[in-house]
Amino acid sequence: MKRCMEPGRLFVITIAGAAIWYGIAVGEEAPTTKKPPDAIQGAQLPREVPLVRPEQKKTKHDLSDDFKASRAAFASDAFQRQPDQGQMLGFDFVRDPLNAMKPFQTFQEIYEADVAARPKLKAAQLALLASRYDLTPRLDPEATMTRGKPLPVGPTARLADDLTWEKLAAMSPDEIRQKGVFPYPALPHPKQATGGQVFPRMQIDMFPRLERFDVDFDLPDAFLPEFPPAIFLQTRPELGDVSRGEVVSINNYYRLFKDLVTPVQLDGLRLLLTPLPQEEFNPTDDRKSPEPSLGVTCLDCHVNGHTTAQFHLNPDNRPQHRRLRLDTPSLRGMFNQQIHGSKRSLRSVEDFTEFEQRTAYFNGDQIHAIKKGMVILDRVQVSHMAQMQNMFDFPPAPKLDSFGRLRRDLATDSELRGEQVFFGKGRCTDCHPAPFFLDNRMHDLKAERFIAEAPVGPIKAFTLRGIKDSPPYMHDGKCLTLEDTVEFFNLVLELKLAPEEKTDLVHYMRQL
Repeated sequence: MKRCMEPGRLFVITIAGAAIWYGIAVGEEAPTTKKPPDAIQGAQLPREVPLVRPEQKKTKHDLSDDFKASRAAFASDAFQRQPDQGQMLGFDFVRDPLNAMKPFQTFQEIYEADVAARPKLKAAQLALLASRYDLTPRLDPEATMTRGKPLPVGPTARLADDLTWEKLAAMSPDEIRQKGVFPYPALPHPKQATGGQVFPRMQIDMFPRLERFDVDFDLPDAFLPEFPPAIFLQTRPELGDVSRGEVVSINNYYRLFKDLVTPVQLDGLRLLLTPLPQEEFNPTDDRKSPEPSLGVTCLDCHVNGHTTAQFHLNPDNRPQHRRLRLDTPSLRGMFNQQIHGSKRSLRSVEDFTEFEQRTAYFNGDQIHAIKKGMVILDRVQVSHMAQMQNMFDFPPAPKLDSFGRLRRDLATDSELRGEQVFFGKGRCTDCHPAPFFLDNRMHDLKAERFIAEAPVGPIKAFTLRGIKDSPPYMHDGKCLTLEDTVEFFNLVLELKLAPEEKTDLVHYMRQL
């Protein structure tokens, strides 16, 4: 064991050459340039140690293939006269990975095939996006998200060569469908057959355990929320953003929140930061992480109680090719929401918290959960998690009064005109009434009138409070900017908004 304990110096304790603990000797604060290791990553990866003891060395028996199922002795010689000699030669759910192409297919075979196919898969998805959108970021020179990230400006959707937004809006739904010119088709998962949770690169860079070997995140960073997002507590509004510019994890949650929330809420936060086995991140051969994984945490997806636009497939549809890409929603304002989930419409945060681990975590299949590590959360634990989720508040909206209307002494003329559109011609309040700009209902936009795609059916209307912090938009993220979202609704609701009305509406929604 070696120690360096000079006052004011970083010290490292090592055993057998492996660093096992870092600290700062008394007299100096921790350096801000060196990030602490991810506790979850460290917990699931054993350290290599020198092979110095006889029992550590691999024997001939250790390296043999005697452990393969095909080498097992028969329990009875009568099996020779039975079908398949008494063996299971087809697929075995426990033995074979999900969606294996043949029985006895190994994890290594799947891993190598997926890694080899990944570049082509990525290129195809990027080509699809480039054909649909202008992905060159255009950033507003002044308007930003809460912590300062510039807002992307749209619309980004590409129109047919002879069309303008005005010409398109003048066409009937049947004409748009027949000519195949609807600019917002469903955004697909890059690998629909496998699906599953995909994290953006900026998050993987901080938490490498979240990277998959088979698929990449597809949207550019400019069209994603801030990372880290701000955190607002509805019990401590005077503090403003309490994130302090950090991504909350099991490493730092206690330091950040021990004096801000109650013990029950703090325990709920701990649970929200505890990994649970998930479809793509688990210890079995079904995983899509290179190494066996403890799983993902609730706040890996809902980072800082918000989102970084991670996506997966909704668990509520079957067969597989009818499932929808699902953009991760924010948990801000959960305290005032009465239904939860895009499709399932669960009636309490507690129910949603409990069922999330048994459904969305495992693509709506509890049998997969049992194989990969189902964790039955006690109802007390669930209530603690819900208590913390209910603390996440919206960002401040200083231009809104207590009833969710603009204060005329603070708003610009464009924002005031946009409010008139929102509450009038735009019909936005039919689904998003003030002051929280949601109606706790599900709505069917019937977009299949405009495009030859399978009907989506009712989808929960999410709140618009703090909406500028949450790109991309719609359940699948197909609208990359607020301008795209306005154009989408102008078409599907047949609003016939003028260009200046659309601009004013965007300026107004930035203030919510």
